[in-house]
Amino acid sequence: MEVTLSRRRGVDVTVTAPPSKSLTHRALVTAALAEGESRIVGPVRSGDTTRTRDGLAALGIRTFDEGDSVLVRGCAGVLPLSGSATVDAGDSGTTLRFLAGIATLSPRPVTLTGSLRMQERPVGPLGDAIAALGGRVAYEKRAGFPPLTVAGPVRGGAAAMRGDVSSQFVSALLIAAPCYVEGLDLSLTTPPVSASYLDLTAAVMEAFGVPVEREGEGRFIVRPARYRGRPYSVEGDWSSASYFFAVAAVCGGRAAVRNLDLSSLQGDRLFLDALERMGCRVSADGDAVVLESDGDLDGTTIDMAASPDTVQTLAAVAAFARGPTTITGIAHLRYKESDRVAAVVRVLRGLGGRVAVTEDALIITPSPLRGGVVDPVNDHRTAMSAAVIGLGAGDVKILHAECVDKSFPGFWDSLKEAGLL
Repeated sequence: MEVTLSRRRGVDVTVTAPPSKSLTHRALVTAALAEGESRIVGPVRSGDTTRTRDGLAALGIRTFDEGDSVLVRGCAGVLPLSGSATVDAGDSGTTLRFLAGIATLSPRPVTLTGSLRMQERPVGPLGDAIAALGGRVAYEKRAGFPPLTVAGPVRGGAAAMRGDVSSQFVSALLIAAPCYVEGLDLSLTTPPVSASYLDLTAAVMEAFGVPVEREGEGRFIVRPARYRGRPYSVEGDWSSASYFFAVAAVCGGRAAVRNLDLSSLQGDRLFLDALERMGCRVSADGDAVVLESDGDLDGTTIDMAASPDTVQTLAAVAAFARGPTTITGIAHLRYKESDRVAAVVRVLRGLGGRVAVTEDALIITPSPLRGGVVDPVNDHRTAMSAAVIGLGAGDVKILHAECVDKSFPGFWDSLKEAGLL
């Protein structure tokens, strides 16, 4: 599938944000470990969350579609596996990491694998922590990378782990921890990246009846407990909403996005703060969050470590500003579905933009942009952020545009309904 975008000015967009992918993953996996049945209301049905449901099925956990909900029959912390299992996570890092955590509860070996890109994404810090807690971990090809085989059952206790590669390593152990006989006392040896996602994990765990005790940013304590099945409603996704706010910022005009919680713990909510710094106006209007822009944007300097999924979107906006923008806190983006630091450089330079890179920063200096062709290399966020550039500059063709199904299957339809495509 190919999509070509034309230059737009003075947009007026009203859309509904899809459900949060991050919260859907967490609710599915936590409900799988709960006592009884849980109803996940309004989950996102995307490529990644389908991978998680398929992986849970491979581990003996049954889920069922029922209207706008997914029913999950929990295992009360005891995986119903009678033999070994294999989980194919495809390109979903969340699936592989979270289910590696659940695999620590199994006395049978669970092999977790994925796409070629997944096999390039490090998982060593999680594997080391699992081994320190008494689990068995083996790597089939390269130490510290998938495919890996995990077996327990882990008793729990104290462990240490790096926090600067992926917050999902921490979340994977936290979610499994109440099912450990000794619980978990986890210390981070380096500050956590994407710390807001740990807040999301703790909030979902508490919603299912298990609190997480925290000491500063670097220590997490989870006592042995049982999750309780319950209804859980998934809130709207700020990461997905960012693209529509970005289009209004760049093209000038107004974007109203419904189904967003202004008090959300999602780190990508802070994307609006970045746009306000650049000269946009943000307000609430009934059930919608509204951004207005005259299209004249100032450059800024901002740390986006807590909002990793909107870095590419902000870089797209920065390319249209009147002065340079420096985005810091980006080093760990090299380990995502693609090397997203390299992706920003490749896309912007390919369309005439100017961008420089340091170890932990992107510096975007505006210059006249031209049309061109963007291959997102199967990264959904590269494709959607390129759409922002296309609507701002015009004549941008995006190849393999179906890759957005990973997180936002209705993205192109939403642009069409808004008259932008």
